Amino acid sequence: MKQPIHRQRFQFHLSSAIAILFATGATGASGASGAEARPFPNHTIYAAGTIKPNQRTQAQMDADVGAFYDVWKSKFLIAAGSTADGRALYRVSFGSEHPARTVSEGQGYGMLLVALLAGRDSAAREIFDGLYEFALAHPSHIEPRLMSFEVPEQKAVDSAFDGDADIAYGLLLADAQWGSSGKIDYAAGARSRIAGILSGTIGAKSRLPLLGDWVNDSAGRKFTQFTPRSSDFLPGHFRAYGRFTSDPVWSEVVTQTQALIDAIQKNDSPATGLLPDFIVKADTKPRPAPPRFLEGVNDGAYNYNAGRDPWRISTDALLNNDAVSKTQALKMAEFFKKSSGGDPQKIRAGYALSGKPSKHSDFFTTFFVSPVGVAAMLDPGSQDFLNAIYESVRSKHEDYYEDSVTLLCLLVMSGNFWDGTLK
Repeated sequence: MKQPIHRQRFQFHLSSAIAILFATGATGASGASGAEARPFPNHTIYAAGTIKPNQRTQAQMDADVGAFYDVWKSKFLIAAGSTADGRALYRVSFGSEHPARTVSEGQGYGMLLVALLAGRDSAAREIFDGLYEFALAHPSHIEPRLMSFEVPEQKAVDSAFDGDADIAYGLLLADAQWGSSGKIDYAAGARSRIAGILSGTIGAKSRLPLLGDWVNDSAGRKFTQFTPRSSDFLPGHFRAYGRFTSDPVWSEVVTQTQALIDAIQKNDSPATGLLPDFIVKADTKPRPAPPRFLEGVNDGAYNYNAGRDPWRISTDALLNNDAVSKTQALKMAEFFKKSSGGDPQKIRAGYALSGKPSKHSDFFTTFFVSPVGVAAMLDPGSQDFLNAIYESVRSKHEDYYEDSVTLLCLLVMSGNFWDGTLK
């Protein structure tokens, strides 16, 4: 069984020994290689009636994203040897607490970021390929089309859903960005990864994401296809997989995840719309998981997994103009706006579903604030709130997890996030 990844608040202190490893893959301020079909900045037209921060110009927001990426890259992108034929491998470091550790989640984040910043980063394709080939070199021992959830492996290691989901989406971005006729066939890689996700980590009956390929429904098992993690509900990704594969199963996955979100928001968080990190009994009477279900005492609260939900759900509404995702995300956005009085500095690091801040959560972190900014984009009446959120996170750096999520949210808020299957 996969060991849980605990989220903690920490600051990053980079050692000089690790810094040496960051020398490869320099970023050029405007160094487009000419090979990208959609080089950064690539301004996406989101759904009608949505907003972006307006206290900064588009050029300033593009520069903000580029500057944040430069810091992210210098801190977390690690050279990791080479392939048998001499091509560089790269990994994303877990950060200050475990700099030698890489998780599939981080590898997926890295592939998204590098593909979206291609054109600004002249080494983007080399880095992307190195990130992908590193993932290929560390397969799950259960479903080998997926990545092991952590490297170095302490033993035979299985998968975690979100890492592979982002790796697959990154491959779709790469196919749209560079085509698939080079050394790596990105389209074929995406097809294989999506098939592995469907076979190994989508419930055959539930059509919900599994925690990983290690979950099964044997009698008496605690973790089943009906005990999902809410931050694995990625409707925008699932729609992209469906467009790419022409497989209607992904519409079923969207429907089932949205139905489960509706059930939790109606029965467990009607005043806030917040979702718990983990959900149990999704087949009968869905409810938040009990404490210490998998990771800790806050497993049934809005904590360091579910904090990503406003970003993931809202991105679907922005790109695909989906009314269900919009309604679900707006419930959360309205709670944060009201409870903070429009001041993002008052958004806390975790909540009970009732809206009460969790114990030991009385601090600001970009991780819990930047996803709310994406949700605020769905409400034209939240322009000031969105502007304040953007200002509070655009240049504040913390550690691997916080910075990776914040940078992806900045890409969305600045209008630079796109779907490789949408033309």
